Amino acid sequence: MTLEFEIISCYRRGETKRGISRKLEVDRKTVRKICDAYDETLVKLGEAEDDQALERATEELVLKRKYDSSNRKKTAFTPEVEARMKELIEEEKEKTKRLGSHKQALTAVAVAEILNEEGYDMKYRTVAHYWGQLNKKAKEAFIRQEYELGSRVEFDFGEVKLEINGKVTTLYLAVFASPASDYYWAYLYTHQKQDVFQDAHVRFFEQVGGVYLEVVYDNMRNVVSRFIGKSEKELNARLIQLATYYGFDINVTNCFSGNEKGTVEGRVKKVRQACFTKVYQFDSLETACDHLQSQLVKLNESSQIEAEKEQLLFYRPPFELADFHELKVNSYSAIHYERNQYSVPDYLVGKTVQVKAYHDRLVIYSNNQEVARHQKIEGSQGFCLDIFHYIKTLKKKPGALKHSHALKYNPDLKILYEKYYSDKPRDFLELLEKYQALNPEVRIQTIESSLLSSLEEPSMESRQDAILQQTQQTLHQFNDLFGLEEVI
Repeated sequence: MTLEFEIISCYRRGETKRGISRKLEVDRKTVRKICDAYDETLVKLGEAEDDQALERATEELVLKRKYDSSNRKKTAFTPEVEARMKELIEEEKEKTKRLGSHKQALTAVAVAEILNEEGYDMKYRTVAHYWGQLNKKAKEAFIRQEYELGSRVEFDFGEVKLEINGKVTTLYLAVFASPASDYYWAYLYTHQKQDVFQDAHVRFFEQVGGVYLEVVYDNMRNVVSRFIGKSEKELNARLIQLATYYGFDINVTNCFSGNEKGTVEGRVKKVRQACFTKVYQFDSLETACDHLQSQLVKLNESSQIEAEKEQLLFYRPPFELADFHELKVNSYSAIHYERNQYSVPDYLVGKTVQVKAYHDRLVIYSNNQEVARHQKIEGSQGFCLDIFHYIKTLKKKPGALKHSHALKYNPDLKILYEKYYSDKPRDFLELLEKYQALNPEVRIQTIESSLLSSLEEPSMESRQDAILQQTQQTLHQFNDLFGLEEVI
C-alpha cells in the first residue's frame, strides 16, 4: 500500500487532513496537496464531456502521480560526495587496523564537518543518512552445525550468587557441554584461576570416562596467554600440557564471537536457572555442590551420553594438577604460600621443604616423606596452624600454650583446654602427644572422647568413700532386721 493510497483512503473515510497528518506522521502540506489533487481529479471526472477527457481524468485518478522535477533543487549527495565518504570509510578501517579496538570512530557529525570544510554544502541530516547507509554492515549468516558423538565439547565459566552459611558469595560454575549428545557437566568453584580450570577438566574426563577429540574455548586468560597481532594467539602453556596429556585438540573461538560456542553459553544460563533459581541458600559449599550434582542428573536424563562414551578417546589416569615449590620454614615453623602461612612440624625450622599446591589443598614433603597437609586458605594474611606440629616446643615452654596462635586456630581443642586444663598445660600437652600419631580426621574426636570418659571415671578416694557408705547402709539394714542396737 503506497503512502498516497493510504492518505486518499483515510480522506475517503471522512478523516480530516490534520488527523491524517498526525496518524500517518506525514507533513500537512503533503496531505493537503494529495487530497486537493484527488478532489480536482474527481471534479474533472464528473465534468468530462468526451471520451478523451474521461480517459485523462481516469488516468490521473488511478495512476501514480508524477511530479514536475524541473524546478527541484539539485541533491547535495553527488557522486563526488559519495566517493569522498567511501574514502573516509577506508581511512577508518586503516585506523582500526593500527589502533585495534578503540572509541575514536568518526561520527556523522565529524563527517559533516569534514565535508563542509572541504567545500561540500551538506546538511547534517543528509550526511547522517548516507553515512549510515554506507557503513551498514551486511547481516551475518550462520551455518548450522552437526557434530558426531565424541567429537566436540565446549567449556566456559559462569558466575552464580549463593548464600553460603548466611553470607552472600559469588561462586563460579565451570561448565562443559556436548552439542552432539546434549550432555552437560558443571562444578562450583570459588575462583577461576588456572588450577581450578585444570581441576574441572580432570573431574569432567574422569566422570565421563574418556576424552573428546576437541575442546572449544573462548579467549579467556586460562586459554590465551597473549595476542600476537590481530588474529594470532599464544596458548597458555599449562593448557598445552593438559591437552598433550589427554590427547585432545584445542579450538579457540574468534574474538567477540560467542556464537561459535553457543551451546555452552546457553548451558551456563540453563544450569544457573535450573539449579539455583529456586534454591540458593546452603549451609556450606559442599552442600551446594551436592545440590548441583543432583540437579544435573535430572537435566541429563534425555542426553545421549551413554552412546557418546563409546566414541570417546581412551581414558587416562587423572592428570597431576599440582604446582611444585621449594619453600623455607620460618622461625614460627610455618611456610609462606600466596600470602598465607601454613605450619609444619617444629623440627623443620630453618629447613627447605617441598610443596605440592593443588587448587584446594597443600601437601608438604621433607626428604620425600609427607609431613603436613592443609586445606588452602581463601584470601590473604591467613593462618592454617596444626597444634600437633608444635608439641615438642610447647612441652619445653608450656606457659606459651595459653596465648599461642596454634591453640587459637584449633578451636575444638581450645574449648577443651579452657574448660578442663587451663591450669594444667603440661597434662594437656601429654594428652595431645598420646594421640598425635592418629589420623587427623579422627584425632580430635578421639581426644575429646578419651578426656570426657576420664572425667566421668571416679577417683580412688571417691570409690573408697562409696564402698564405705554402702557397707554402713548394709549394717544398718541388718540391725533393723534382727533388732540389734547400733554401735556408735
